[in-house]
Amino acid sequence: MAPSSPYSALRQKALARPDLPLLLAPASAALPYAPDGFRFSYGAIHDACLALRDRFAAAGYTAGDRVALLLENRPEFFVHWLALNALGVSIVPINPDMRAEELRFQLEVSGARLVVALAEHDALVTGGLTADAVAVHPGDPLPQAAPQMLAGTTAGDPDCECALLFTSGSSGKPKACILSNRYFMTLADWYVTQGGIAEMGEDCEIALTPLPFFHMNALGCTAVGMMVKGGAIVPLDRFSARRWWATVADSGATIVHCLGVIPAILLQLPEDPAERLHKARFALGPGVDARHKQVFEARYGLPIVEAWAMTETGGAAVTTTARDDYEAGRRCIGRARDSMDYRIVDDAGQDVPLGEPGELLVRAKGDDPRRGFFSGYLGDPTATEEAWAGGWFHTGDLVHGDQGGLLYFFDRKKSVVRRSGENIAVLEVEAVLNRDPAIEAVAVAPAPDDLRGEEVFAFVVLSGEARTRDRDTLAGEILQQAAQSLSYHKLPGYIAFIDALPVGSTQKLQRGVLKSEAARLLTEGGMLDLRQDKAAIRKADKPAAAGG
Repeated sequence: MAPSSPYSALRQKALARPDLPLLLAPASAALPYAPDGFRFSYGAIHDACLALRDRFAAAGYTAGDRVALLLENRPEFFVHWLALNALGVSIVPINPDMRAEELRFQLEVSGARLVVALAEHDALVTGGLTADAVAVHPGDPLPQAAPQMLAGTTAGDPDCECALLFTSGSSGKPKACILSNRYFMTLADWYVTQGGIAEMGEDCEIALTPLPFFHMNALGCTAVGMMVKGGAIVPLDRFSARRWWATVADSGATIVHCLGVIPAILLQLPEDPAERLHKARFALGPGVDARHKQVFEARYGLPIVEAWAMTETGGAAVTTTARDDYEAGRRCIGRARDSMDYRIVDDAGQDVPLGEPGELLVRAKGDDPRRGFFSGYLGDPTATEEAWAGGWFHTGDLVHGDQGGLLYFFDRKKSVVRRSGENIAVLEVEAVLNRDPAIEAVAVAPAPDDLRGEEVFAFVVLSGEARTRDRDTLAGEILQQAAQSLSYHKLPGYIAFIDALPVGSTQKLQRGVLKSEAARLLTEGGMLDLRQDKAAIRKADKPAAAGG
């Protein structure tokens, strides 16, 4: 019988093949918390899950509760997630790079009253903990559970909430996506059945990922997908270009995961014979620049599979290039899954002619168009129904199709910056920047970036007194002020000081003009480049997140 939840996938494989490796990392990965690497079997992880499940159950945690996890990509994360999933308890995975203000927001929205966090993140947790929440380290005694949050939930049920992931859309603060067991099993099923160059064997695959487990790619594809197939997971804490190829080779990885920024960085390295010693058959790399893809595949002998999905769509509406050839140099996102229905429409909601770009609308085929999708935005039913207007999920992505049924990415309709695989809501960044007394008005736009896809570009209108100050000094102060509330990746990489924001006759901000102006200024100058300052802020954060 097919597993109905991540825990049941672990249990089935652990009972059938307890000796198979589930989690491993070679010494060459140089993980700070495991310098000699590690190797844990399905049986060992399952035993640890059962022991921890019993501890949570004894403390009163049951189906319908939520627990926040700040455990990075470590084995402790898997044990906690799967032990809680066995009880029907949902997890709220936390990004260690966030600020206390961002953590507090996520805890308030999720209602999670327990945070299990690594000791090195004590400062973040202390600053972001809500009044009714308690924080513990792995292995600490568990506090008694608060009254159940979600009545009527049954552990192991396909519709039981498995995780709550926050995603940045176009409306400011991140939205909390409710993801069920069915969601994760649907996503894993797609991942392991792509076929073509992504064909997978049973009890033999090793998938390496540097992507974080607070995102659906690593959590749903790599983790659950490998458990379904009896494969092993190599969960790296961060991407390291210097150690990448040695880690891929030494781990025996047959599959690697990456985002567009990773091939771009690797291609900057000098050639090394070690880069062709790997056994990987393909890389799943959504968002890889089409120019980088060709050079990467030729140099490293590793084909890249492009794909498209959103946190909201999961594996119910997803595409892949695994089974198709297409014209080199184009941003093809592949063929829609057989069970996915889609339309490409104009602003009036009318289907566009073949080959013309339009917004991608998606749903599941059959009687239940939302089957396998996210269950909704927590606490925001209005936003959920707006996203599903007319019975179709509105992706906000502009694509076009060809006669062979392949889809090609064109642009985004929503106000977001896509930086290194992260969606950044411009409204969220603008709201923080607007708090600065030196700023009278501000607007944020995406700027093209060869390495990271896009970078955050802020157009700033200064307040009266600030207009007479040194612009370089002022830009640095604005960046530092914003860094108190925003994760480093959301901070502006560029700032341009302007006299007024571009608005139309109805005083509506012209975001298209801003996007074009950002690209022009990058070519002609007239802006301040803060990317090194931004990198310094991230570097300064690292001691507080050692091992992350």
